[in-house]
Amino acid sequence: MKWKGRRKSSNVEDRRGMSMGKKAAGGGGIIAIIILLISIFGGETGKQIAPILDQFTQSSSLTTETSSARELTAKEKELGDFVATVFADTEEVWTKIFEENGMTYEQPGMVLFTGQVSTACGNASSASGPFYCPGDKKVYMDLDFFKELETRFGAKGGNFAMAYVIAHEVGHHVQTILGITRKVRQIQSGMSKVEANKMTVKQELQADFYAGVWAHHIKQYLEEGDIDEALSAAHAVGDDAIQKRMQGHVTPDSFTHGTSAQRKRWFTKGFKTGDIKQGDTYTAEDL
Repeated sequence: MKWKGRRKSSNVEDRRGMSMGKKAAGGGGIIAIIILLISIFGGETGKQIAPILDQFTQSSSLTTETSSARELTAKEKELGDFVATVFADTEEVWTKIFEENGMTYEQPGMVLFTGQVSTACGNASSASGPFYCPGDKKVYMDLDFFKELETRFGAKGGNFAMAYVIAHEVGHHVQTILGITRKVRQIQSGMSKVEANKMTVKQELQADFYAGVWAHHIKQYLEEGDIDEALSAAHAVGDDAIQKRMQGHVTPDSFTHGTSAQRKRWFTKGFKTGDIKQGDTYTAEDL
């Protein structure tokens, strides 16, 4: 992706290198991996993740809360610049789309952190993966996640895989300000767990579609292989791919994000059409 020398968002808060000293003892690594696999990319993720993380934090011995900071490396700073540029692209694309549809886009914030972070949706750690918190309308990301995406989940390397993840989380922000997230929660309140999971899958696939719409509108910055990187990332975090890797078999009733094929299909549809009105995953006969 061509990104150097372009505008960077002023809505990115970089807390990387800062540590608040709340480190869980014994067993945290295994539990963290489990939480990462379960909650990756969650739509309304802050609300879903917070209770799990709070329970884990409360049941673990904690160090005294202290703060410290270190200087970011040149590579870390460049990565932060890339993220801020992609976030600026999402601002410009969604502002334009909303204006074309007679609406005003409310720009979200982004927080880059290391280790753990406090949000309006509760406390979270890097184990949660990237997530969007509707409570404060911010995207939270520990950028070390992208090493995991490549090494643990088998996604292709490259910066556009990261851009796809950012655009997906911004997609959840779009759902929030359009009122979609609230409606989904209302519908789910009267459903069984299995049916509620199916509704969550539709919400996640719509966020993938929105990520594709965003990519459609920044084609001038794309390079050969960028879309393949995004599709590889989408495939790596499909529920079926994750479950096969974790437990050796697939249990569709527990899906919360969609299969690899579904995630790739809806991102591709968004990329090809560029039309926000084509992303109704809730009434689609075939996801």
